[in-house]
Amino acid sequence: MKTIAIIGECMIELNGTPFGTMQQTYGGDTLNTATYLARNTARDTLRVDYITALGTDPLSHGMRVRWEADGIDTRHVHTDPAHSPGLYLIQLDASGERTFLYWRNNSAARHLLQQPAWPQTAAALAGYDHLYLSGISLAILPPADREHLIDILNTSRVPITFDGNYRPALWKDPAETRTAYARLLPHVQLALMTWDDEQALWGDADPEAAIRRLQQAGVREIVLKNGAAGATYATGDTRHHIPAERVEHIVDTTAAGDAFNAGYLAARLQGANPVTSCKNGNRLAARVIQHKGAIIAAEHSRLN
Repeated sequence: MKTIAIIGECMIELNGTPFGTMQQTYGGDTLNTATYLARNTARDTLRVDYITALGTDPLSHGMRVRWEADGIDTRHVHTDPAHSPGLYLIQLDASGERTFLYWRNNSAARHLLQQPAWPQTAAALAGYDHLYLSGISLAILPPADREHLIDILNTSRVPITFDGNYRPALWKDPAETRTAYARLLPHVQLALMTWDDEQALWGDADPEAAIRRLQQAGVREIVLKNGAAGATYATGDTRHHIPAERVEHIVDTTAAGDAFNAGYLAARLQGANPVTSCKNGNRLAARVIQHKGAIIAAEHSRLN
């Protein structure tokens, strides 16, 4: 059985109309990917571990129970008695595009590397078959902790998958982000990037320029996601463009990229080629954007 450790943060989600009816659930880019990956792989072929910190509050307990029901292993979910999960609110426009408001500055996940049992978790990372994190996983950490995590990842000798997921509000400035990414990218085997983010952070002239820059940084395999325009897989001089699946009615684009990542990895880690894996990612993303919220009902998100 293969194992993958996904490092990040999950928050309480409020979805609905401000000052009106709000639905409470949860989500977070890496947790979304962990959930959809676990739902779409057999538990005897891939163990999906989520690494984060939660509080001692009832919402934290409820999230852990639901993650385990989805097939996520929580052995490295730390319990922080001094902090609680962050919170975000999704506002949707008429086309399903979303904007977010966040309350996460003192979340438990921000203090992940300060948990008493973190050294044991850090030591365990070298024993996984794959490691996965995002730009948000790095952004939420205090600078010294961020540097320490990158050092651990860079010396783990385990294949790393990285989703850049650039959120400017979480960083001091773009230069801080570029410095952190530049330290990690030479050790990344697979980059699952979004064109809009790459252009905003690096100022690339076009998608091919972004791909070439990532290759020069040392990334061996790249998937550049571009929303309705589809995705491009790149390795060496090889390029494959995979069109997005057509969706007649988009309800909520929250977690579309996270779902793509899960669909891609669900296929790729079980031996599928990159094109088939991208198609799998597109299929899962198309399912998710036809429902509200980051984590949709399990029966709607299983591809097989």
